[in-house]
Amino acid sequence: MPRIQAPTVAEHRERRQRAILDAARALLEETGEAPSLAAAGARIGLARPSVYQYFPSRDALLLGVVADVFPAWTARVLDHVDAAATPADRVWAYVEANVALFTGPEQTVAKALRTLIEPAVLREHSSQHHARLREPLLDSLRLLGEPEPERMAELINATILRACQDIGADGGDAALALLGRLLRPYLTVRRDGTTGASNGS
Repeated sequence: MPRIQAPTVAEHRERRQRAILDAARALLEETGEAPSLAAAGARIGLARPSVYQYFPSRDALLLGVVADVFPAWTARVLDHVDAAATPADRVWAYVEANVALFTGPEQTVAKALRTLIEPAVLREHSSQHHARLREPLLDSLRLLGEPEPERMAELINATILRACQDIGADGGDAALALLGRLLRPYLTVRRDGTTGASNGS
């Protein structure tokens, strides 16, 4: 019987599952292909039968990755937004965090999942992700006095996506520079009703 490497059996299983999901996610990022149970296990020193105890098939492992990555991406954006001091800074932090996701290595994972997972499954997780992100953006826009926060939020999201698509992967700095020229004047005026440079960067 394998040695339990945690204070409790439940914690041991949680750590093992976490390690398997991290391995599968890393393989997706590196290859863009669905990882086998054997490959995910080998990456962390587990035999395939051990991986089967947590995920009975490759499809189950992929669904586990989907259920794991969307909350992780959401938390990454929200943590960055929450750390900002003012409503204007929070809007810019939202832009920064989303650009980092759209232009960073996580996009390889996202693209792979789009080809490997049923669209309806991805839509469900994606809609939950965007719904959670939408509220802090709307709250910040309302605090800035934006008269049409819902429409402005949609416009900001569409602009982020378009800037990242046009510039492509590894173009995060260029996308932020472009978005900064567009959004910082708006954020400054909404913050204090005057012109001037925003301190978001």
